[in-house]
Amino acid sequence: MEIKKITAQDLPQLSVLFDQYRIFYKNPSDVKGAEIFLKERLLKGESVIYVAVIDKELVGFTQLYPQFSSARMKRIWLLNDLYVLPSWRNKGISKKLIDAAKQLAKLTNAAGILLETEKENKIGNQLYPSSGFGLYDKTNFYFWDNPE
Repeated sequence: MEIKKITAQDLPQLSVLFDQYRIFYKNPSDVKGAEIFLKERLLKGESVIYVAVIDKELVGFTQLYPQFSSARMKRIWLLNDLYVLPSWRNKGISKKLIDAAKQLAKLTNAAGILLETEKENKIGNQLYPSSGFGLYDKTNFYFWDNPE
């Protein structure tokens, strides 16, 4: 297995994987939209995406977005997406993708990595603490939905 940053050549295969991720979170399928979205992130340098490759097949990915902490006066990374195909789960792929994210944080001298997962996500709520993440419950998380 290889963990690598994506290139433009990975976009068609990654778009299908990303679409499956979105379907997992109960969004409608839109492979073309996924490819447009991912291509824009890649071309604008707005995210870093790592993929897990086995026998030339993309079997998982993680996408991180840069953010900044004013209090720490440093970059932090938002681990926004992590997905492994169901047939490849429980083989340590998620942890290897998380390790790549940790390396990115170290290489960019970031304060750390932030992530959010649903309370009902039993797998994620076991995976993240076992990967060194601590549950941060000192603040309330709010979101405003734009009605436009």
